[in-house]
Amino acid sequence: MSAVRSYEPLELVRSTPGLASYLEAVELRLDSLFGRGDGVIDKAASQTLHAGGKRLRPLLVFLSSPIDRPAPVAAGVAVELVHLASLVHDDLIDGATLRRGAPSTWSAFGKRIAMASGDCLFALAFSELAREGDPGALEALAGAALALTQGEALQREQLFDPSISVDAQLERCARKTGALFSVACRLGAGDVSSPLGDYGLALGIAFQIVDDILDCVAEAGETGKMPGADLREGIPTVPLLLAAERDELVRAALAGGSCAGALERVAASGALTRSREIAREYAHEACEHLDEHCHARALEALAQVVVERTR
Repeated sequence: MSAVRSYEPLELVRSTPGLASYLEAVELRLDSLFGRGDGVIDKAASQTLHAGGKRLRPLLVFLSSPIDRPAPVAAGVAVELVHLASLVHDDLIDGATLRRGAPSTWSAFGKRIAMASGDCLFALAFSELAREGDPGALEALAGAALALTQGEALQREQLFDPSISVDAQLERCARKTGALFSVACRLGAGDVSSPLGDYGLALGIAFQIVDDILDCVAEAGETGKMPGADLREGIPTVPLLLAAERDELVRAALAGGSCAGALERVAASGALTRSREIAREYAHEACEHLDEHCHARALEALAQVVVERTR
């Protein structure tokens, strides 16, 4: 990918013909599912829906679609609903009281309502896709949802363990983030075996690595949570594991010890720079799977946006 000013790739993505109307159609369909807000479960799900997400997964559906065919709105809605459901359940499991700077669903509505609303979002996702009558697409989305669950289970197993290998953490990134990126691309392409799924998988890993970098450096107002949440919660991420290899204080903090001064040591270790380099490698790998049938220039620009973002 060529070196250009940071805003240019994002503008290239946003200016893709047909994208704005597609995302509007996805948003209208999502709104229609909870527009009336009947019942507390609907209200909880609606709050999650309107919490300010990037709609990155529907974006991937559109950009992966053949340039000579309409992008599938149902697929964009379905992948976003699975993503939102996973956020509700993750916050509940992690005890996170904030999501993007606002109260998380469970902290606003209680644990039982949050669990029910997350289940509702999952169910609606498969209902939306089932309306299209494509059993292969349903199977692909189910596989991605299973991978999300497996990724969360891996995270539970790895907590407070600084001896986890970077490769093991990258596998968790592939399941927790890459799997849904991958299925978004495959559903957009209209072919569950499309090589664009490999683009999505690699991009998802890059995205998660950058998210984990930002957890170490970003201000609370930028990410919706206090920096260092992963370290405090004992979640072994790529930057934290790389830093722990070189710094005993970081290693001890990741194992559950005092976190005082640990974030500064992470930065001083060079782990953030090395993590960003790994993310760029995955973004480069992602772009090797592009072809002329999709919105290739926009997908290449999106890869650059993902790895160079600072919030």
